[in-house]
Amino acid sequence: MTTIAIEISNLICKYDENTVIRNTSFSVKTGEFFIIIGPNGSGKSTLLKAMAGLIHSSQGQVKIKHHFLELYTQKTLARTIALVPQVSTFDFPFTVSQVVLMGRTPHQGLLGFEKAEDIQAMEEALVFTDLIQLANRKVYQLSGGERQRVLIARAICQQPEIMLLDEPTAALDLKHQIRIMDLMERLKSEKQLTVVMVSHDINLASMYADNLLLLKNGEVISTGSPAQVLSYDILEKAYGCTLLVDENPIKKCPRLTLVPESYLASFKNRKNDI
Repeated sequence: MTTIAIEISNLICKYDENTVIRNTSFSVKTGEFFIIIGPNGSGKSTLLKAMAGLIHSSQGQVKIKHHFLELYTQKTLARTIALVPQVSTFDFPFTVSQVVLMGRTPHQGLLGFEKAEDIQAMEEALVFTDLIQLANRKVYQLSGGERQRVLIARAICQQPEIMLLDEPTAALDLKHQIRIMDLMERLKSEKQLTVVMVSHDINLASMYADNLLLLKNGEVISTGSPAQVLSYDILEKAYGCTLLVDENPIKKCPRLTLVPESYLASFKNRKNDI
């Protein structure tokens, strides 16, 4: 039987007097890969922070595994949800293994001493993310893609049931983008994690997501499977530009192509002929 991992009801989030999330409701099923897309400034990162309990809503409710978010203690919530932020700096010369081991904090006592199970969880996370050979390297010495995997390994080491990621493929080259997305798919299939991600890359989202949520100006424009959400009419309404939606030949899912201004006339004629 399908269960609900996250349930959002009539959520409103504000920064001062600026409303960022407007009366938003949706749910994320346990064990699915759920991706939030939308234009810049649509409230994607704010929505993710609300799920993680980092910001308080002005109105509405967030439930995690059928329990209201505010009823969780900080430690219990950290054992349930792991957040991989969009930007993370490493100002101190920590090694990869030291950073990944930080994910065990919610499972440790007041003194924070590592136990054998903490070391084992750290090593398993390094192996899963293919970082074991870099365990003793300083994080600041790594490439962008390697640093992103370190953050994901730290979240895996936390042993959560839900992982939230804020644009983990941003600023990465194509090789590292696909590697991160494949890693997310493995987390879902091999570790049965519920994965919720914010992404700007609609084509990657289409290939990997079980379900999508499309935001604009803090409101839900559409939610459902990639085939349901990624239609020409819905995307044009959300992004305000001309585009072509056809079928990806690899996975038979929607594929988006932007139409340059110089091609607009011929593209519109082509549409009229269809």
